[in-house]
Amino acid sequence: MEKAKNNGRILIIGAGGVATVAAHKCAQAPETFKEIMVASRTLSKCEAIKRDIGLRYGRDIQTGQVDADNTPELVNLINTFRPDLILNLALPYQDLHIMDACLETGVDYIDTANYEPLDEAHFEYSWQWAYQEKFKQRGIMAVLGSGFDPGVTNVFTAYAQKHLFDEIHYLDVLDCNAGSHGHAFATNFNPEINIREVTQVVRHWQEGKWIETPAIIEEGSIHFTFDYPVAGPKESYLLYHEELESLALNTRGLKRARFWMTFSENYLTHLKVLNNVGMTRIDEVDYEGCKVVPIKFLKALLPEPTSLGTGYTGKTVIGNIMTGIKEGKSTTKYIYNVCDHEEAFRETGTQAIAYTTGVPAMIGAMMMLKGAWQGEGVYNLEQLDPDLFMEALNQYGLPWHIVDHEPLPATV
Repeated sequence: MEKAKNNGRILIIGAGGVATVAAHKCAQAPETFKEIMVASRTLSKCEAIKRDIGLRYGRDIQTGQVDADNTPELVNLINTFRPDLILNLALPYQDLHIMDACLETGVDYIDTANYEPLDEAHFEYSWQWAYQEKFKQRGIMAVLGSGFDPGVTNVFTAYAQKHLFDEIHYLDVLDCNAGSHGHAFATNFNPEINIREVTQVVRHWQEGKWIETPAIIEEGSIHFTFDYPVAGPKESYLLYHEELESLALNTRGLKRARFWMTFSENYLTHLKVLNNVGMTRIDEVDYEGCKVVPIKFLKALLPEPTSLGTGYTGKTVIGNIMTGIKEGKSTTKYIYNVCDHEEAFRETGTQAIAYTTGVPAMIGAMMMLKGAWQGEGVYNLEQLDPDLFMEALNQYGLPWHIVDHEPLPATV
């Protein structure tokens, strides 16, 4: 079908914690999101979101059942609902199927996480960047990574590049979860994605090339103690994260880019044991005549991430420390957000990890539907104007702060 006139119609694919938040926030902006559909493989999850939104906001949304691995099914759903925008909050394995459906139907696309193949824990944008010419020729727009990190951290960088620096030389993204969910071991989002992410070899960008260092669970991993606003001192581990790849290309003068995340000793101990006994493997093993993927079995044993909101206390603190040049002088700025788990639960029934991803997903969708972000082809967030997005963060629950800071050291 031809690309339709904007009628404020959004199709959210996925029904987990992030999709729950995004649907709630879309429901809070009826002037932009006039019609909302939530679709997933599990219809009962979509219906639960629909009921909650009806109770909280008095809005009626639509639901649908779809297999996001099945492009023809997606095309049929899109042609039936006729959305102006697809917000992909399904699994990263499904990104390309959904992008293919957008190409076939001529509908704009936005997601929160880059594609990764099911059989390999490998994170890069090349698969989605390869759609650049196809989307351009189709006259539609794809926006990649509109969560918090990636997402808000990219927008923080773009805002700093526009308003605070002539060049950014050193960029450090610091992600702290200082919350407690009360479980012995749990992941704050899909266990498969989470564990694959944090057990990979670490990479950071320095002087035009990627430097590899050991994974966080291995001897020789790089970490240091950082004193976070509100949360206080936390051990922070060097980790590879996808936004580094696009920021290394799109940030003027960049000499080094790193990503840090906090992990408790308890989390790391559990993860090391699970890794050592093979429970984090993503390949099939034979068990009594059946093919079993250990990490999928582990996922079935762990608490459902959407269940963690009840009783979750504490805060997240996520932001960028950037050192660069402004009018010939060296300066360092720290832009960050603090989000409270209990406040997130009161508003949306989810914890702050889902909240800090779902709110920017909605804001990115809002930027596209309102026409603040327009284009043909595939874009990362730092390639788009940051100002209205930054204003919306303050309006929709993720206020940010800018302070002067000391540069982070080159080695820790």
